[in-house]
Amino acid sequence: MIVFNVPPYTGNELHYISQAVEKQKICGDGEFTKRCNNWIEAHTGTKKCLLTTSCTHAIELAALLAEVEPGDEIIMPSYTFVSTADAFVLRGAVPVFVDIRPDTMNLDETLIEAAVTDRTKAIVPVHYAGVACEMDTIMEIAGRYGLMVIEDAAQGIQSTYKGRALGTIGDFGAFSFHETKNFSMGEGGALLIRDEKYVEEAEILREKGTNRSKFFRGQIDKYTWVNYGSSYLPSDMNAAYLWAQLELADVINDHRLELWNQYYEELQPLQERGILELPVIPKDCVHNAHMFYIKAKDLEERSALLAFLKDNGILSVFHYIPLHTAPAGLKFGRFHGEDRYTTKESERLCRLPMFYKLTKEEVSYITGKVKEFYHL
Repeated sequence: MIVFNVPPYTGNELHYISQAVEKQKICGDGEFTKRCNNWIEAHTGTKKCLLTTSCTHAIELAALLAEVEPGDEIIMPSYTFVSTADAFVLRGAVPVFVDIRPDTMNLDETLIEAAVTDRTKAIVPVHYAGVACEMDTIMEIAGRYGLMVIEDAAQGIQSTYKGRALGTIGDFGAFSFHETKNFSMGEGGALLIRDEKYVEEAEILREKGTNRSKFFRGQIDKYTWVNYGSSYLPSDMNAAYLWAQLELADVINDHRLELWNQYYEELQPLQERGILELPVIPKDCVHNAHMFYIKAKDLEERSALLAFLKDNGILSVFHYIPLHTAPAGLKFGRFHGEDRYTTKESERLCRLPMFYKLTKEEVSYITGKVKEFYHL
């Protein structure tokens, strides 16, 4: 069986975890947490990176820093993971779902402005599959209306838009290091902060509302409770696991891109004949091969394809159920405009196995079975 995902593992993870244990510093903000923060800052250009316990918590921190309040409206796509909406629903805000582009599955930037009201607080672009949204347009709209931009770049580490790292273009960005991501710490994420004025407040919120970070830097002689907050710090053992992959980030990224390109080349004949559709990478976007998906004709065909692949030892999956159709989405949010593509495209999309240890031979077997299904 070729499984859908295997968490990345380079070989040094247990060694670094042992180092963290031996140093008797396994709680948050230890040596490996700092290494990971520094690596992300150096490789993205963000003013500040704070490792968190999840991407969900990173977005929650961004919502707090943006001072999202009950009744505020947050524009976002419906085709995304629940965390994108949850972080704002917890603040009493209303997710306003806007349709997606059928080419990239990203928020349709041309529909955002019509969804803006006097209650709109922020725009949350989601960079699906590590492919950038049209950020110039989004930032221009945000600037004209005085809105915050919070990038859900859960899948976007090492991807860029016009040379800028995803997660660094808006006011705040969020990465995920879940076991399904390009680099993993099991459960984990990171908050990226563009403006230095938010850094101290972010540290306080992340440290249970205390100024403990300043204490550890020797800036104060004792720390105390100064604001509301929560515990968003991951264990340094988790960060140690992640560090083993960040050390080899380019090796991992290059291999994933090789596999992605192989998928594309071997399945391109099916696209040329109009049998299925392959991912679209817009000009000026550099992606990170987070996933490889194909689009079948419709839901019925996709279901048959998934079953055929499973019967042939390949675990392939569909992805998000649009949030505006879910019970919580109906309860907490609303869809602005017409759902022309969100549901239709989500029902066609099929994700093929993609992970660091996947081999070229396995990719060829998978593409061969896809061709067999379509009698090619």
